Amino acid sequence: MPDWDQYKTEAKARGSLAFELFVVVSTPAKTPEDLKANLPAHLQYQGSLEADGKLAFAGPMSDETGTQMQGVGLMVYRAGSFDEARKIAEADPMHTTGTVRRQGFGNQELLKQVKSLARLVDVIMRRAVCDASAALRASFV
Repeated sequence: MPDWDQYKTEAKARGSLAFELFVVVSTPAKTPEDLKANLPAHLQYQGSLEADGKLAFAGPMSDETGTQMQGVGLMVYRAGSFDEARKIAEADPMHTTGTVRRQGFGNQELLKQVKSLARLVDVIMRRAVCDASAALRASFV
């Protein structure tokens, strides 16, 4: 496999956008009431990120049945580096207040989900930019 920076340079030379996307999965660390109380500040923060072009996608996730909210959130950031993405995530009011925590990636089942999500984000971005040759790297913060 080629080095990412080399690949990104070549992809841009071909006319691809070569997005750098970083995925954050947040899980509740406090009560549902705490989540609701911090939601306005969280949404305002996400709005500012979207306006700055740093938020690609975001939203709550349900349980496996699709009928119950679990307080889990998924954010996909556009950033220039892993460290920049981590700082964006850490500045989110949900994280600064300890209401949610970033989920670790320490087991095989979660690793499968991460790989599936990376493929899904790749498909969405390719359709969104109408460029079948777009280069995409999705990393998990």
